Amino acid sequence: MAAVYIAGVGMTKFGKSSQTLAELFCEAAISALSSSPIQEVDALYIGVMNPEEFTGDSNIASQIADALGVTGLPALRVETASSAGAAALHAAFQAVASGYYQNVLVLGGEKMTHLSTSATTRILAEVIDKQERQCGATMPALAAMITERYRKKYRLSHSRLEHILCQVAMKNHLNGSRNPYAQFQQPITERSYFASKFVSTPLRLYDCSPITDGAAAVILTAEKTDAVISGIGQGTGPLNLRERDSFTSFRATQIAAARAYEMAGLSPKEIDFAEVHDAFTPFEIICTEDLGFFPPGKGGNAVEEGKTSLNGLLPINPSGGLKSRGHPVGASGVAQVVEVVWGLRRSSGTKLKREPKRALAQSTGGLGTNNFVTIVERTDSPVVKGLWKPSSPAPVHRHPSPKQPRPLTVSEEGRIETFTILYVTPDGFLPPLALALVRDRQGSLVMAQGEDISHLKIGREVYLRHLGDRYLFTVKSHLTKVREALKKLLRSIPPLPSKGKGPSKKETP
Repeated sequence: MAAVYIAGVGMTKFGKSSQTLAELFCEAAISALSSSPIQEVDALYIGVMNPEEFTGDSNIASQIADALGVTGLPALRVETASSAGAAALHAAFQAVASGYYQNVLVLGGEKMTHLSTSATTRILAEVIDKQERQCGATMPALAAMITERYRKKYRLSHSRLEHILCQVAMKNHLNGSRNPYAQFQQPITERSYFASKFVSTPLRLYDCSPITDGAAAVILTAEKTDAVISGIGQGTGPLNLRERDSFTSFRATQIAAARAYEMAGLSPKEIDFAEVHDAFTPFEIICTEDLGFFPPGKGGNAVEEGKTSLNGLLPINPSGGLKSRGHPVGASGVAQVVEVVWGLRRSSGTKLKREPKRALAQSTGGLGTNNFVTIVERTDSPVVKGLWKPSSPAPVHRHPSPKQPRPLTVSEEGRIETFTILYVTPDGFLPPLALALVRDRQGSLVMAQGEDISHLKIGREVYLRHLGDRYLFTVKSHLTKVREALKKLLRSIPPLPSKGKGPSKKETP
């Protein structure tokens, strides 16, 4: 396998743009070409999530080739939800590494801001499980449920969790204020964070990445440059929450990271900085743990101790991340690599205190279902690489074995595994909307919509009932529990003997 280098990178400013999607792609491509010694490419690889619904554009690869004036060149569109840009880079890497192409232009982009929030929320929610969507679940809702489970597992108080998430948000907005390409270029305070409204408890507005327009570009080449992709990996995970073996980590990231570290011959300790997928602030913490930077449950401690700040031991999202730079979903995976290269070249607006030699980019597709990790190193600063061998979670199955569709049936009672109250709901659902992942008496998990938002707690007993295409749950009240306990007690008491004056004839000896 041949080495794959990065010749040029570029991107548009992220935010609300009057340009068309094609114009954004062209601007990013021209920016990358202007920084590259290579001006001719063999193919285009384009990452975009859903132009069909966001802008009404289909056959997008041909459109972009035409807009760039390179019709005749191979052009390929790649889609893996919000990691589509990283997927395009991954595919282009394989094409150059195999020797099939010499130079490839990788593009990632999306245009989203012209639609209403409810419409955008609906489109983004199409990447999650259908049964979860039918209950009104959205990406923020599922992220919030993962966050609540994380809090419970690692015994964080509500106030401690809020403090950690606030620190992540403030750090990334501070970093974004130094990035001329960022959508948000103003720091936020603790006061403004807590003044922001809940989107889906415990996540506030400042915990969620914004709706964004933008595009980014990377030129991959077989010719040696100052930056090389030394490791790259991909992994997938279950689509829905109920089939996951963990609610507080992403198997797909762990698999992708293990592959990338192994290819690069590096350990997490040898990474100088990282751009990770922080579409939601708790995801930054989970990502740093899945990448091996910090032990499980300790990612929040690292944030509080300043280890992930710009001048910390391991800067995380020095660009401002998706949270502040913005998140045009198809563009983010490519933009992360652009930021990594700029950081290694020390040419970006956000400069690290120490001179970095190697960096990592991690991109998440959907709710952690199709994830990528890319390691980039400077070629002018050789390093002594360790012999660390990662432990990679094995895929569930190596031989395809299609699942047999079967109806989801659950019993009438269960316990809450995790929950959220959703305040920004999709069309057809009124806020506030209670959602819970419920485990029934047989051990099955189901997403259910609450008939009341009060008394929600992990472990709380609920009643379940089926209504149309969704499940509903009702929290067992204290009074109900008392009544059930009394009934059970009464059933356990033996009946009293009859009060007859003497033995019956049947009882006569």
